[in-house]
Amino acid sequence: MQEVNSTVNTVQKKGFARKLFAFLGPAYLVSVGYMDPGNWATDIAGGSSFGYKLLWVLLMSNIMALLLQSLSARLGLVRNLDLAQASRVSYPKIVNLCNWFLAEIAIAACDLAEVLGMAIGLQLLFDIPLLTGVSITVLDTFLLLFLQRMGIRKLEAFILLLIATIGLAFIFEMIFAQPSAKEIFKGFVPQKLNGSELYIAIGIIGATVMPHNLYLHSSLVQTRKIERSKEGISQAIKFNFIDSFFALNMALFINAAILILAATAFFKNGLHHVSEIQDAYHLLENILGTFWAPTLFAIALIAAGQSSTLTGTLSGQIIMEGYLNIRLQPWLRRLITRLLAILPAFFTILLLGESATGNLLILSQVILSLQLGFAVIPLIHFTSDKKMMGEFAIKLWVKIAAWFIASIIVFLNIKLVIETVSKWLDEAKNPMILYLTVIPLLIASALLLLYITFSPLVKKKIYRKHKLPDGSPEKLIITTGKKYSKIAVTVDFSKSDTIAINNAISQGGTNAEYTLIHIVETAGARMMGNEISDFETSEDMLNLEKYKNELEKLGYNVKLKLGFGSPKKSIPEIVNNTECQLLVMGAHGHRAFKDVLLGTTLDSVRHNVKIPVLIVKKS
Repeated sequence: MQEVNSTVNTVQKKGFARKLFAFLGPAYLVSVGYMDPGNWATDIAGGSSFGYKLLWVLLMSNIMALLLQSLSARLGLVRNLDLAQASRVSYPKIVNLCNWFLAEIAIAACDLAEVLGMAIGLQLLFDIPLLTGVSITVLDTFLLLFLQRMGIRKLEAFILLLIATIGLAFIFEMIFAQPSAKEIFKGFVPQKLNGSELYIAIGIIGATVMPHNLYLHSSLVQTRKIERSKEGISQAIKFNFIDSFFALNMALFINAAILILAATAFFKNGLHHVSEIQDAYHLLENILGTFWAPTLFAIALIAAGQSSTLTGTLSGQIIMEGYLNIRLQPWLRRLITRLLAILPAFFTILLLGESATGNLLILSQVILSLQLGFAVIPLIHFTSDKKMMGEFAIKLWVKIAAWFIASIIVFLNIKLVIETVSKWLDEAKNPMILYLTVIPLLIASALLLLYITFSPLVKKKIYRKHKLPDGSPEKLIITTGKKYSKIAVTVDFSKSDTIAINNAISQGGTNAEYTLIHIVETAGARMMGNEISDFETSEDMLNLEKYKNELEKLGYNVKLKLGFGSPKKSIPEIVNNTECQLLVMGAHGHRAFKDVLLGTTLDSVRHNVKIPVLIVKKS
């Protein structure tokens, strides 16, 4: 998310409280993924089926999440790379492609839970049919785009408001339910799990420690501009841990409250099979004796779905940019993600009925858990590596704890897969289909996980230079000419830069002043503007400096301007605030479908600047 990187300046803040406030925010955006509707389904199922027995799983998951999220934040702060970018420079292309595919499955599973949660909440409050509610969730695509334009701090404030709404609702739910404190404390004592208990427990782990949150956190921490010194980075790591501690414990309170509510209201009253959110809603008023119990439940559900869908979208953008080095238009990326979630939800409801949504929600969380190892293991490798992290590589005891957590996750997932596939084979009329489809996929996934785990340990680490979606500066070939005295030129660090600058110089010669303009288009830059200070921003400025030095050696007078966010908006703002007499731009070189995917700039810029625009095409 380069558009918001380093847009929140923490360097100028004095005093502990001011510093802490400047750093607070990223973990709250991450924490909403820990209280999304998928969590509700697993918590309700766990509480109604097993009472308070699985509370210790929630606590263990939260401790695991706190450690892993702190590693994610450390990676982003020290390396200025998110987890996907770090993976791309460390693993072979085929491995990164597989990791990207698995990460996208996790995003789709997460978004599926959010779509269903929002639709169920709308149905419960306003009696809207579930299929209609699922279709309405497409519209929140535009809410995210609006909030991104407002900036990262306003987005964080909006998310915090939604979290406060959820928290307040469940404080009242606890007052209505009046659970037994003694039984709650007993629930935090670890117990052996088998069968359906293990299935729900793994769903809780998947719903709590979510793989896309590790990608998201490593990017969001880069929205803070920090001092790039030992003291500055150490301070940033400390404040981000405090941010994570408070945010994730808020998520723990809400998840525990949902499970406790289900245990008190349903399990203790003999209702041991309440797994549907709708059933929980309808039963609450009769059991707790107040109209406000189900109403607050539905309001909190909508707030949870809306808040987590925003961060899920950002994660998808980070994963695609990081692994594939492809940057789509934000609205298109959001729409694709939402449609991938809507289609399975729509057809499940259409074919199996509304009663299947609870099982679908729990399945989405189990899928998330199965993806965890593919994100957690590379994260541990990266933060343990002294070559990458220097003196900020994690200590031995942290490394042992992290590998222990990864081992638990992988072991539980293997146990679940073996049990599930064995059951499928026993019940299948034609097991050969499973042997030809599911089994090969599981073997391939296991081999990939083994490679990710052991390849950094047995071979010399090779780090490729992190290439940005914009490209690298090319050697310039300059000719002369003269017409204008002040000329602006947009550059994108591709071969077309030579043509654009060549045409600009032919219009101004050595006596003109040239302003080179480049726009940082990452997700971070779109949200945070010129306050961002991430890896791509610094690299883009270095690339501009290379062009400037090369041109100045040839006797040309050059200025540099770095813009942030959408080129359609940033280029006209820069040009209109200068006294340039001519703007020279390179043409895209693509049409039709590529315009939809990558966006168009030229027409928009031409209509929003006050000077002539010279558009040059690639030769």
